[in-house]
Amino acid sequence: MIRFIIMNETNLTLRQKFILNIINRTALGIDRHGIQNQVISNYDISKPTLIRDLNHLALQKLVRIEGRGKSTKYFPVSTNPVLRAFDLDLYFSADPDQRIGAKKQFDFSIFNHLKNLLSQEEAEKIKRIKKSFAKQTQNLSPDIFKRELERFIIELSWKSSKIEGNTYTLLETEALIKESEEAKGKTKDEAIMILNHKEAFEQILKHARDFKKISLPLINELHQVLTKNLNVSTGIRKQAVGITGTTYQPLDNSHQIREAMERLITAINSNSVPVEKALIANAVVSYIQPFADGNKRTGRMLTNAILLAHDYYPLSYRSIDENEFKQSLIIFYEQGSLNHLKSLFINQLIFAYKTYFQ
Repeated sequence: MIRFIIMNETNLTLRQKFILNIINRTALGIDRHGIQNQVISNYDISKPTLIRDLNHLALQKLVRIEGRGKSTKYFPVSTNPVLRAFDLDLYFSADPDQRIGAKKQFDFSIFNHLKNLLSQEEAEKIKRIKKSFAKQTQNLSPDIFKRELERFIIELSWKSSKIEGNTYTLLETEALIKESEEAKGKTKDEAIMILNHKEAFEQILKHARDFKKISLPLINELHQVLTKNLNVSTGIRKQAVGITGTTYQPLDNSHQIREAMERLITAINSNSVPVEKALIANAVVSYIQPFADGNKRTGRMLTNAILLAHDYYPLSYRSIDENEFKQSLIIFYEQGSLNHLKSLFINQLIFAYKTYFQ
């Protein structure tokens, strides 16, 4: 997998990563005494050792220090709380009920921070690799474009479905899409899920311009295509839902869900950076969980719709690790941190430009 490293953690010990996670859980800063009280639950650490660890984190530019002496406090390096970085392995080594500082309810304040999400380095990296999807595909011969598009749709439909627990292999997905051949031993719903992805992407590609400005009806239509014939109710849900692997509980009031979706749409449409618009859609649709089912699928496909609307390559997610992707969403639910999902997102964008429509 192509990796785009955002954070330099190569020289950190497990204890230092644990300390960094503690600091990144707070936007208000924490003093040395508060850090030590939390560290001793896992590590026997002296005051001088803790000071050395904190100085090392500061030297690596992974934390900010404010104040002096007893008034010294340690802060996340980013002033935007959604960009705080966590070590996923350490964070998820604790069971859901044991994760310190994990939010259990939807936080409307998240909408105040969904801007300036890309660093200058990240923006320049994307600018260097970006190619016009329209021009690149127009330059391909019709038969090569058809073959490349089919390959992309197969890989997107396979991997996005696999993230949802679908057991079709890539080759079985290819046979289903190209030959209408359903795999033996698989459920009908698995085949339907994959074919719905195909139809959804084809609709997006055909009507890409419509997604330059996002609306709730557009999102609803996308969800309806993705869940067609899967016995999933459409429209804003009116009942509570739960999410496996986290104690976070999405909103259960349809009026609040609608309000959250309206604020999400405003956040997307008011952002002038297409990659940020797409990243916001990917994360926050899943966070709100506006529908009874199919939320992450809708978020991923809305992401591609926004990218195509702005002449970027779409994402197939082919090289993404499903578990890592799910963890990056959960840490957004629980800590409000988009940092890891952003890293995965950029990796997938780079992968798309290196892999498809050449």
